[in-house]
Amino acid sequence: MDIKTAAAMHRLRLISLPEAVSFLLLLVCSVLKRTTDFDAVPVMGMVHGVLFVLYVLFWADAWNRTRWSPGRAAGYFVLSVLPTGGFFAERMLRRESEASVIAARARREGVVNA
Repeated sequence: MDIKTAAAMHRLRLISLPEAVSFLLLLVCSVLKRTTDFDAVPVMGMVHGVLFVLYVLFWADAWNRTRWSPGRAAGYFVLSVLPTGGFFAERMLRRESEASVIAARARREGVVNA
């Protein structure tokens, strides 16, 4: 994996957690708006919207650079629209990048799968 691909995956990993947290906070704010006088939905909606747009941009960049299959790319996109999906996306991306680092080191050291 080259440095630009690793950076694209790292950006996607970094944005997935804040995006997931903002989605959950937006849901809480929506419930509070309907049950109390507390109305933070406009602010939280904007924050979540910005983070979601960043997630989609970083997702598209990572998909372009990593050459994921359409199914894997769709999986990461679907995780972005689920309330807790960002947590799972971050974990999956971390495992994928760790595996690619191990594979790159093995290739560099000349280790061949037996």
